[in-house]
Amino acid sequence: MKYLRYTAYALVLIGALNWGLVGLFGFDLVAAIFGDMSILSRIIYSLVGISAIVTALMVHHCEPVEQAEGCEYGSCKF
Repeated sequence: MKYLRYTAYALVLIGALNWGLVGLFGFDLVAAIFGDMSILSRIIYSLVGISAIVTALMVHHCEPVEQAEGCEYGSCKF
């Protein structure tokens, strides 16, 4: 589960940076690397979208851990 979360965060970050480039400079990095709406770029866009959904669902997900020192409200791993 930890690796899914980190992978989703990384893909969301890549997507956010790509949209930042599109908004600021009109430059689509994914399309420049993989081709405009090629099958590979569509896969990248799809993975970024799925990662955004996973990240949104897991943002408030708490997993119980052993009694943490100094944690008075419960234990969550983020």
